[in-house]
Amino acid sequence: MPCKDTTSQITVILDENDCLVSFDFSKLTCQKPVGGSATGFMKFCRGKTVDQITQLDFSDLVVALELNETEEQFLLYMEWDALGAALDQYRGGGRDVDSDRYQIAAITYESHQVEIKQVVSSPEEMPKLIPCRKRVHE
Repeated sequence: MPCKDTTSQITVILDENDCLVSFDFSKLTCQKPVGGSATGFMKFCRGKTVDQITQLDFSDLVVALELNETEEQFLLYMEWDALGAALDQYRGGGRDVDSDRYQIAAITYESHQVEIKQVVSSPEEMPKLIPCRKRVHE
């Protein structure tokens, strides 16, 4: 990410069965996509239920998506964290979501889908990443 402003927004679309149709995660200031197809996370999650997505482990995703570069892992973390927070807030439970950092702007129900819009402030820090060579030996 070329600038330090990572304040962003995520728009999540679920079908009538609460399965992910899509999500758009972009910087709030310039609408530049965060992650997107570069990480493969959207494709990985498409069709999964809210429960399946919110139970995904970040380190397992890094391995499954074969993301070896720090920037790719950072973008994945941003997507994973924002999507998980939006879905947890939508269903009203699960993990303890930082409501100062994650603010639901709107939840819209239509006949065959739900749209969740959330504003995401910059993270204080990213979790420690486990190098691939250490994961292989565990």
